Amino acid sequence: MPGGDNGASIIGVGNTRYSRKADGSAELLAIEAVLAAAADAGIDPRQIDGIIPYPGHVGDDVIQAELGLSPRFRTTVDMGGCSAVSALRIASMAVMSGAARHVLLFRGLKGSSGARKADRPSFLPGQPFRRHLEHVYGINTPAQRYAVLCQRYKHEYGLDRRTLGEIAIAARAHANLNPGAQMYGRELTMEDYLAGRLIADPYTLFDCCLETDGASAVIVSARNDGRDIRILSVAEAQGNSPDDTSNREPFLEIGLTQAANDVWADLGVGPEDMDAAMIYDCFTFEVLHQIEEAGFARHGEAATLIADGGIRLGGKLPINTHGGMLSEAHQAGLNHVVEAVRQLRGECGARQVQNARLVAVTGWGQLGDGSFAVLGGKHV
Repeated sequence: MPGGDNGASIIGVGNTRYSRKADGSAELLAIEAVLAAAADAGIDPRQIDGIIPYPGHVGDDVIQAELGLSPRFRTTVDMGGCSAVSALRIASMAVMSGAARHVLLFRGLKGSSGARKADRPSFLPGQPFRRHLEHVYGINTPAQRYAVLCQRYKHEYGLDRRTLGEIAIAARAHANLNPGAQMYGRELTMEDYLAGRLIADPYTLFDCCLETDGASAVIVSARNDGRDIRILSVAEAQGNSPDDTSNREPFLEIGLTQAANDVWADLGVGPEDMDAAMIYDCFTFEVLHQIEEAGFARHGEAATLIADGGIRLGGKLPINTHGGMLSEAHQAGLNHVVEAVRQLRGECGARQVQNARLVAVTGWGQLGDGSFAVLGGKHV
């Protein structure tokens, strides 16, 4: 058994249907997902006494009012896409300290039919820098901003576009085994990928994550029953110059680099011990980038792991078996936690990783903040 078990578990997960246009409001979607997670956990929703919402979206006051909750613990983790995994750490601390018994993490988003990304308020750090030195040169979207990291990697190590294509195609292949995925039933070939329209060089259409209407929820508790999935270790960190992507040394080092090292040291296991990984895939390159920074491959060598089905089901390291943000849904990373739990329970049907015992989950936030968790099933 690996060390580092903090005693907290994920006892319930739930989600709505994911789509490009949901009829209900984001608040109604969130409530649906929370009710599903409570049912999955086998608890009355009113037993939830801790809440961690996603910043800038549906607030916990709506959930409290509609479900009659009386929380003893409330907080927000404001680290962008890191927040889902980082919130596992805070929720674990809450239930182990007695501050709450059942802590809810949830996302309710209308990311497709609601306001466009560029029209929403920005929560990125360093806003004066963004306004005066980036916006004036047309750098105003995540694709434009994070393409710089991919370009630097290409400069340092070389990068065949087909490697990024395999990441996108693997995600779509997994989504086509997942009836709940937004892109279920929509095949993606390498020819399709290579013909994708340019978004921000080198990113084209199929390098970019989806925009989604939907919701997901996770409940953390100190309970440790047969179906509960243990949170073995979680860490978070920021990269150097956390308000910028272009003034780091090493340039490609991000918060995940340190966070993953902290978890491996805590557990006494390594990347080779993971049965699968759910990697925050805002863009295809970020899968490759995080593979290396988390230690699953040496710097400059992730393409070898990705080639020949290495990240697909049956490969050396199955990644994003639900389809990820590229092909299942954009849930700010919380759907990655949901999938990890279902894999460890053996509930994934055609996309099931055989005998899954340990699954890693990453978070990517802001301008390179990183979070990393390892979850363990009943046989760990």
